[in-house]
Amino acid sequence: MERWSLGAKVVALALLLSAASHGRELPVKSSDRSFIYNHTLAKTLVEYASAVYMTDLTALFTWTCSRCNDLTQVRDHQGFEMRSLIVDVENCLQAFVGVDHSLNSIIVAIRGTQENSVQNWIKDLIWKQLDLSYPNMPNAKVHSGFFSSYNNTILRLAITSAVHKARKSYGDINVIVTGHSMGGAMASFCALDLANISP
Repeated sequence: MERWSLGAKVVALALLLSAASHGRELPVKSSDRSFIYNHTLAKTLVEYASAVYMTDLTALFTWTCSRCNDLTQVRDHQGFEMRSLIVDVENCLQAFVGVDHSLNSIIVAIRGTQENSVQNWIKDLIWKQLDLSYPNMPNAKVHSGFFSSYNNTILRLAITSAVHKARKSYGDINVIVTGHSMGGAMASFCALDLANISP
């Protein structure tokens, strides 16, 4: 096995970061499937992850909020259609499920830690690892605070229900789950959940 020098590793990392920051597509091979980084898609998902932080729920639900524009803006009946806005006041959690017609995908966005939320900060600090039992994932461990924020609140049931309803309307289209910070961790649990539930 060939070993790379520290200099070669740094150059390779710099090239990778440079290409990613300039929006070039990078093929990534994984077993029998090939994935291509799409900079526009990545920016679109960041906009969805940003929009879910909005506190004006009416503007968010009607997709007229200040963060509901640019790549996620509705144009000529193409773009984003809000299907479900999920707010768990008790646990200070928020998410939405909608359909991005230009991507032909269901979008799930989960909000991360709210700056002034004691509940969120407590969940962030409960980092004890729990065993996770998912198919084909032996010995997996997860952050207990993030896991309970997704599984022991209204988020899990509300999101899976909204995704099923959207699939009844639009068929077996792709589902893309995104989030930032704690929302990114919960998005991972959500994606696993949706992957193991038949449409």
